[in-house]
Amino acid sequence: MPTTTAKTNAGNFFEDFTVGQVIEHATPRTVTEGDRALYGALYPTRFALPSSAEFAASVGLRGAPVEELIAFHIGFGKTVPDVSLNAVANLGYAECRFHEPVVPGDTLSTRSEVIGLKENSNGRTGVVYVRSTATNQRDEVAVEWCRWVMVHKRDASSPAPETVVPELAKVVDVADLAIPEGLDFTDYDFAAAGEPHRFDDYAVGEKIDHVDGVTLTDAEHMMATRLWQNTAKVHFNTEARPDGNRLIYGGHVISMARALSFNGLANAQLVAAINGGAHTSPAFAGDTVYAWSEVLDKAETSAPGVGALRLRLVATRGRDESMTLRGEDGKYAPGVLLDLDYWAFVPR
Repeated sequence: MPTTTAKTNAGNFFEDFTVGQVIEHATPRTVTEGDRALYGALYPTRFALPSSAEFAASVGLRGAPVEELIAFHIGFGKTVPDVSLNAVANLGYAECRFHEPVVPGDTLSTRSEVIGLKENSNGRTGVVYVRSTATNQRDEVAVEWCRWVMVHKRDASSPAPETVVPELAKVVDVADLAIPEGLDFTDYDFAAAGEPHRFDDYAVGEKIDHVDGVTLTDAEHMMATRLWQNTAKVHFNTEARPDGNRLIYGGHVISMARALSFNGLANAQLVAAINGGAHTSPAFAGDTVYAWSEVLDKAETSAPGVGALRLRLVATRGRDESMTLRGEDGKYAPGVLLDLDYWAFVPR
């Protein structure tokens, strides 16, 4: 019988995207307790709220929410076959808000809208901007975000589309943060959480060295990427990159850095929003990841006993005790892998 690839998906190339295009992504994914367990096996996370159903109940939450980044990874993974299967690299994030806490049993589905296109000067690649939304089985928004990704062109000679670069907010306004229903930190158990530091103990401009490091391995990052059903070739196939190295999924670095930040920010229990983020340098197996944070801003919220910290989370290849983000030339310092700006809810 003749061989055909007509029924297989080669993924979209830059020419296949148009501004305003809406994509409904396959496949809905039901969150289970297994996701919580595997997340804890892959990352050294110790935050009390997603670790303990009793702790979650004590701060007013119904059910036992999983880590916010589980919802993000699942929602993100849904978009890959349609948006970034032929990606060179994921470049950044903005306007990410976590709405409804995700609990085991929730089923997440994702849709995206193309909001921008820009061909690169080399004529071989272009940047695609999308706004994606993951909703649960009740059509409630669990998480929404924008991201931009560099994608190969199918044909370098094809004409460039009209350049459209969306204007994205640099910071999610505090008033727009979604506070989970019932959240109340007035009787917060600091002993169970693991640290005494509360909202007023942090100062804008303060930097925190999270001290610990974890060496990345191919087996773990590929397991994590498969867990989120992320099919991007560069994470699995050594033939997908000229150097023959598998590229570590950027979300794997985010979760690793977030988990490492427990040491010094154990009471940053809930990620409320990601204001912006950039994968500033590729990571590969064998790299040892460390993290440090800087307090960028502080704000009150309407929830009892709850404050919000705006934090910069920086992941580095090797420990940088000087906690330097950029050199004198304005470029990211050598070894910086991730620059993530986010809001987190903390007890007052």
